[in-house]
This record gives sequence, C-alpha cells and structure tokens, in this order.
Amino acid sequence: MGTQHEVTRKQPLLNANGRIGEPGWAKQLVWNYNRDCIAAPWYRRKEWDYYLVGDGQTGVAFTLSDLGYAGMASVSFLNYMDWTEHTETIVEPLPRGKYGLGCCSGRGSCGVTHPKIRLSYTAEKNKRRIYCRFPEFLEGKALEADIVLYEPDMDTMCIATPWAEKPTAFYYNQKINCMPACGWVKLGEEKHRFTPDSAMGVLDWGRGVWTYDNTWYWGTGSGWHDGEPFGFNLGYGFSDRSSASENMVFYRNRAHKLDEVTFMIPRNDEGGYAFMEPWYLTSNDGRFVGSFIPGMDRQANINLLAVRSVQHQVFGCFSGKVTLDDGTVLDIRDFLCAVEVIHNMY
Repeated sequence: MGTQHEVTRKQPLLNANGRIGEPGWAKQLVWNYNRDCIAAPWYRRKEWDYYLVGDGQTGVAFTLSDLGYAGMASVSFLNYMDWTEHTETIVEPLPRGKYGLGCCSGRGSCGVTHPKIRLSYTAEKNKRRIYCRFPEFLEGKALEADIVLYEPDMDTMCIATPWAEKPTAFYYNQKINCMPACGWVKLGEEKHRFTPDSAMGVLDWGRGVWTYDNTWYWGTGSGWHDGEPFGFNLGYGFSDRSSASENMVFYRNRAHKLDEVTFMIPRNDEGGYAFMEPWYLTSNDGRFVGSFIPGMDRQANINLLAVRSVQHQVFGCFSGKVTLDDGTVLDIRDFLCAVEVIHNMY
C-alpha cells in the first residue's frame, strides 16, 4: 500500500528553491500557486482548464490551455446515443499568458477570442459559467453553448507532486466532480438542454512545470447512484506519487480516498492497446473493482514539433463494486464515464 499524505494546512505551493513544500493530496486547494516562485522559464509552464459536461444523451467538452510553446482551445461534441463525436482544436504560438488562466480555480475569468472560436470561463462563488461559439464546427454548422455549473458544499480532489528526477518540476491539480449543470449546447439548428436533475460537469484544473515526455492515465465520472451524487477520479502514470495518489470516489459530495489504481487494457496482435475492447479497472486496496465497456474512442494526434500529443479518450460505462471509507459497498451498474491514455511530449 502506498503513502497517502493528506495536506490540510494552507501554504505556498513552492518554497524558496522552487520545490513543492509539502507534497500530498487534499480535499480543497490548500496550496497557493504563485508563478513568481517557479524555478523554470515561462515556456516550460503548463496550465489548463478543462470542463466535461453531459447527461445520458449528450456531452460537450472544452479545453483552454497555455502550454508555454503553444496555446490551445478545443471543443468536443459527444453523442452518447450513437457513440459519435467531433472535435475541433485551434492552436496559437507562444500565448504568454494572454488567456488569463488564473492562479486559483474558484474565481476570475479567462478565455480566448479567435477568428475560429470564442471560449470563456467565469468562476464566482458556488457557480461557473462556460460560453462558447465555434462558427464553423461541423460541416458548416456552428456550435454554441451556454452552461452554468453549480458547486455546492463538496469535497474535491487536489494533488501536488514533484518529479523525482527533477524536483523543480511539479504537478498541481484539482478535479471538481459532480457539479450539477444547467444550460444548453446547440449544433446547427439542434439544441440540447442540460438540467441539474440529469446533467453534471467536471473541472480538471491543472498548473505546473512538467518534464518533457510523460504518459498519463485518467478516469472520470460524474452522475448519480440510487438518486445520490456519485463520481470518481482515477489517475496515475507521471510525477512522483510516493506522497499520494489522485484516486478518489465521491458520494453525497464527500470524498473517499483510494490508494493505487490500475487500468488493465487489453492488447491487440501488434502489442498495442485495444482501446475498444473491455477494460478492467482495479485498485490495490480492493475498493474500486470492475469492468469498463467502451462506446467510443476520441482520438487525437497533435504534432507541432515542440508539442506532440497522442490521445485516446474512451467513453463508455463502468460496472463494479466501490467501497466507501466506512465499509459501505456500492454496486455500480452501467455508469457513464471516460477513461483515457494520453502521451504528451511538450
């Protein structure tokens, strides 16, 4: 079993040497992120805000990222009824902070205005607004979305970990699952409405300085189990996780910490991952065990010389057993979620 060091004291993220002062996990953003303390040039910073919103029929995802060398804005429209998707991405060189990505996830505004896309996020107490317009998104059809996510009193997943081989490199991340969603997304003349009783969203908020070549494994789900909010965050594969993992279950807005997880992905005849075959997800503490049945693989292969990313984000359904901190076992069936394998070189 690994170490799971919970950090509860508010403190600077980085010390005078540009290293994480107290690595570990937390239920809220207890670390203060200050760019002036980073012991790396500006072009090595990695900052992103990613939202995934959906119900049982339709999903939409938004990414705004400043990767130092390049800025990216991406939108995905997801049809869970027939397992189809479409993604559009714009890339700009050397954004130098112009998107306004904040040092705290809970307040402020950020966004991009580009000939191909307008995307903005606004965060204030207990709610967040996402607005997007992409005039030429799919076969001449525009995509537009206006969505509000509500954030009740709830636990979140926060983690701060360094790289063992380069201690001034760091990963600082918050995942906010199970935020009820209200609003709409429109593709062409077809409008889909999200209501808080059937739609939820997740925020993946990341800040850091990474080493160049990393592969991450991430799983996320937000929905309901027996009428109660239920979700999970699973992640591993990069940075030094000797202080903590980012694996967590959410039930009734409270966090239940897991140890280590593994995605058991079948292989094809060539030895690569067979992403559309059933997966097995398991934890070493036996508290998260089950199968994942894929529905679609959202693939991307981005090659911009200094920035490369090979992505497989697979949407489907999880069925299995989840054990809470008090020993209660939840029998989860056909729970819509996403799991992914991303290889980044940037």
